[in-house]
Amino acid sequence: MFHHAPAICFQYAFKNRETATKAEEVLWNALKGKKLGGYKFRRQHPASRYILDFYCHAVKMAIEVDGGYHFNEEQQRYDNQRSADLLDLGIKVIRFTNEHVLNDLEAVLNAILHAVEAQTAQPPTQ
Repeated sequence: MFHHAPAICFQYAFKNRETATKAEEVLWNALKGKKLGGYKFRRQHPASRYILDFYCHAVKMAIEVDGGYHFNEEQQRYDNQRSADLLDLGIKVIRFTNEHVLNDLEAVLNAILHAVEAQTAQPPTQ
């Protein structure tokens, strides 16, 4: 489940949970407690050398919420490599901007649910 994450990733994940962005908090409040389609999501979940903003283990899907710095060319190259590395682990990554989460949460949740349901024909276990 943690894809051999080093111990330091767990420390950073714990810290990240305490310093979440407003968009991450809003999305977490909508996802936690199996509120979205009955699927369980984790936040700030270590996977290999990365920390995923949100992760649904049932369908091996990561959700990333990106701030403005993700729009520069160097960061986009890093994000693309990160997504490719995670895909090699069997984890699909979907991304949303902070603004999208904050301004159209319903559309974001619909997109997440659609992506999760597309990953599996089986409903989550209760």
